[in-house]
Amino acid sequence: MTFPKICAVAACALGSAVLLSAVDNKPDPPAAEIQSIVQKFTQKETEFAAARESYTYRQTSKMAETDPPGGNYEIVEDVSFDSRNRRTSHVTHAPVTSLQNIVMTGEDEQDMRNVMPFVMTNETASEYTVTYKHRDKVDEITCYVFSLQPKVLTKDRKRYFEGDIWVDDQDLQIVKTYGRSAGYLRRGEDQQFPKFETYREQIDGKYWFPTYTYADDTLNFKDGPSQRIKVVIKYDHYKKYEFKTESTIKYGDVGGAEGQPPAKPQTPPKP
Repeated sequence: MTFPKICAVAACALGSAVLLSAVDNKPDPPAAEIQSIVQKFTQKETEFAAARESYTYRQTSKMAETDPPGGNYEIVEDVSFDSRNRRTSHVTHAPVTSLQNIVMTGEDEQDMRNVMPFVMTNETASEYTVTYKHRDKVDEITCYVFSLQPKVLTKDRKRYFEGDIWVDDQDLQIVKTYGRSAGYLRRGEDQQFPKFETYREQIDGKYWFPTYTYADDTLNFKDGPSQRIKVVIKYDHYKKYEFKTESTIKYGDVGGAEGQPPAKPQTPPKP
C-alpha cells in the first residue's frame, strides 16, 4: 500500500481458527535432521499446491483504515474453472473503494492472492534462507517453527514472504504463517506493508488449506502520516472440482480402420 502516492497493504495481529498454545515439551530435532525435515515439508507443500489447484473456493478480502479512521476496501472473488477446465477468478462483489488516506497498489493485490496464503514448494524453496527456530504448539498441534528470509528481491517485482512458519511435526505441512510481504521497490517508492497472520484448516482430511488471514498494523510512511489498517481475508467454500472430459467415441457406431465399415465375412467355400 502507499500513502496517497503509492501505498501497500499488510498488517498483523491475532485471531481465528487456530490459537497459539503453550510450548511443546518435545526436544528440538538434531541439527543433522533439520534439512531432511525441510525437504519433506517442502515436498508436502508442493503436493498441497497441486491439489489446491483442483479446488474451487471463495476469497473475501476486506481492509479498513482505523487510525485515523477513514474508508474501506472490499472484494469477493470466486476461484473456479471455465468450460475448458481453465482456472478463472470471477469478482462477485466489489463496492467502490472508500479509502481516504492510502492507495491500493498492484503489490497489495498480489499479496492478498499469493503471499498471505503462502505456500513453499520445491520450485520456490531455493529462493529462501530457511532457519530452524524452536518447537511450539498451535492449538494442540505440535509444530516446528522456521524463519524464512528471501535471498534476493528480484527486479521483476515478484512478491515474497518474510517471517515465520509453523509446520505440523506429524503431517509436515504449514498450519500457520506470521510475517509480511516483501519485494523490490524503486528508490523513493514509499510503499509499506503490514504484518499478517494466516491460519490453515484440514479441509479434505489430508491437506491443510488457508482459511483465515488477519492483519492489524500501522504503516509508517516516510513521506506522509502513519496509518493503521485492519485486514481480514477469508478463504472458504472449498470444493473439489470435477474436471470435464470429452470423448470422440460415438457409442453405437461400428467402424473399422480409418472409419471404414468392417469387411463382410467371406462365405466359406462349399466342400
